[in-house]
Amino acid sequence: MATEKQAKPSLSSRMLATVERVGNALPDPAVLFIGLLFIVWILSWLLSYVSFSVEDPRSGEALVINNLLAPSAMTEFLSVLVTNFVHFHPLGVVLVAMLGIGVAEHTGFINSAIRSLLNATKEWLLTPMVILVGIVSHSAVDAGYVLVIPLGGVIFYAAGRHPLAGIAAAFAGVSGGFSANFVPSSLDPLLQGLSQEGARILDPDIVLNPLNNYFFTTASSLLIIGFGWYLTEKVVEPRLQGVTVDGDLEELPQMHDLDANEKKGLRAAVIAMVLGLVLLFVTAIPGGSAWRDADGGLTTGAAPMMRSIVALIFLLFLIPGLVYGIVAGTVKSSKDMIDGMTKAMGQMSYYLVIMFFIAQFVYAFGQSNLGVLLALEGAEFLKWLSMPSYVTVVGIVLLTAFINIFVGSASGKWGLLAPIFVPMLMQLGISPDLTQAAYRVGDSSTNIITPLMPYFPLVVVYCQRYVKSTGIGTVTAMMLPYSITFLIVWTIFLLLYTLAGIPLGIQSSYTYP
Repeated sequence: MATEKQAKPSLSSRMLATVERVGNALPDPAVLFIGLLFIVWILSWLLSYVSFSVEDPRSGEALVINNLLAPSAMTEFLSVLVTNFVHFHPLGVVLVAMLGIGVAEHTGFINSAIRSLLNATKEWLLTPMVILVGIVSHSAVDAGYVLVIPLGGVIFYAAGRHPLAGIAAAFAGVSGGFSANFVPSSLDPLLQGLSQEGARILDPDIVLNPLNNYFFTTASSLLIIGFGWYLTEKVVEPRLQGVTVDGDLEELPQMHDLDANEKKGLRAAVIAMVLGLVLLFVTAIPGGSAWRDADGGLTTGAAPMMRSIVALIFLLFLIPGLVYGIVAGTVKSSKDMIDGMTKAMGQMSYYLVIMFFIAQFVYAFGQSNLGVLLALEGAEFLKWLSMPSYVTVVGIVLLTAFINIFVGSASGKWGLLAPIFVPMLMQLGISPDLTQAAYRVGDSSTNIITPLMPYFPLVVVYCQRYVKSTGIGTVTAMMLPYSITFLIVWTIFLLLYTLAGIPLGIQSSYTYP
C-alpha cells in the first residue's frame, strides 16, 4: 500500500527554521556579549582616528568616537566594572520583583489564581487576553517583562497549549507593541518632552501635549491584539507543535478544580490584594499626595508612584502570597517565605551571569559614541535623500527599526534623533506629533528580535524552563513573524490613519505650521 507523501514545509517555515538554526549556532548569550564588547573596543580604536562631519546634538560640536583601548579608558572601565553591574537598571527590576513573585509562586497563590482564571475564561480568548495584558503592562514601566511574559507561558501550558506560544504572545504584547497602549504611561511625557525640545530648535515657543499620540496608540492597541492573535494561533503555535516540552514542570498549575482550602486561600489573597490597591488609590488621589511629583503628576518619570512600581509589584505579590499560604495551609513558618525567595533567586542565576556582561557591553557602547554615530549618520542619509513627505515618514520608521536593533533604549534613541528628525521634518511641513508617532512604530517593531535588548536573554531563560534546548535562534525565529508583520502593517496603518485625518492625540496636528 502506498504511503502518503509528507507535506513539504512552506517557504516561510524553511526560512524560520534557518533563522533558528543559525541563531542557535551563535555562542551562548553571555559569550556573545563578551565578543561584542571586544568588537566595540576595536571599532572605537579604529574610528577614533576618523573625523566625522555630523554634529553631536548633546554638545553642539563635531562627533568624536572615543578610543576605549586608550590606557585612561581601560583603567576607567575597570574602575566602574562593579558599578556597571549593580546599577544596571534591568537587573534590579527583575530581581526585586522576582522576590515577591517567588513567594506567591511557592505558596501556591499564582498556581491557584491561574487555574481559577482559566476556569472562568473561554479558551479561544486566552491569546488576545495575554496580548492585551502585555500592552496594558506598559503603564507599569518594565513590569510586563518580569510578570506578564512568564505568566503567558504558564497560562498556555495550564490550558494544554504549547507554553512557548504563550511566551511569544506575551512578548509580542509587552515589547513588540511597546508603543500601543490605551492607558497613558510614563513613556508618553518622556517622548513628548524630547520632541518638544527638538521642535524648539526651529520654534522656541512651540508647546506639545504629553498625550499628543494618545488616539493613535489607542487605535494601535487593537491592531497589535488582532494581528498578534492571528500570528500566534496560525503561524507561531502550529510551528511549535513539533517542539517537545522537556523542562521541570512539576510546580506548574494543572487544569483541575480548586479544593476547599485553595478556594478559601485564594479568596483571602484576592481581598488582601484589592485592599492594597484601594489603599494605594486612596492615598494617591489628594493633590498633595506623596505619590505625586512636584507638579502634582502621577505618571511622570519623576513621580514617586512611577519610581516605586517595582517595589509595589514586590508587595502586590508578597502580601497576597503570604495571606494565601497562611489561609490555605501551605505556609507553616517564616521559613516558607524565605524558601520561596531563595528558590526564585536560584532560578535567576543564569540571568545574573548574562546581565553582568550585558551591563559592560552597554557601558562600553555608550562611552564609545558608536551608537550616536549610527543614529546620526542614518539621519543624515535620510536628510540627503530628500524624499516626499509620506516616504520620509516611512523612512523614519524603517531607520528607527534598524537602529533599535543596536540601541535598545526608547528614550535614549529619541534623545539623539529628536533634535535631528523633528526640525528636519518641520521644514518639510510635517508636525512633531507625526514624527514622534513614526518613531514609536519603528522603535516597537524590532524590540522582540534583537538579543541586544536587555530583557531578551530573560525571555530565553523563561523559554528554557519549558524547552531546555531554547537558544537565541529559537526566540528570534519565534518572534520574527510578529516583528516583520508589525513593522509592515503598523507602518501602513500610520499612513492610512494620516490620510484619514484622524487626530493623533490631544492637541496634535499633522502639519507644521
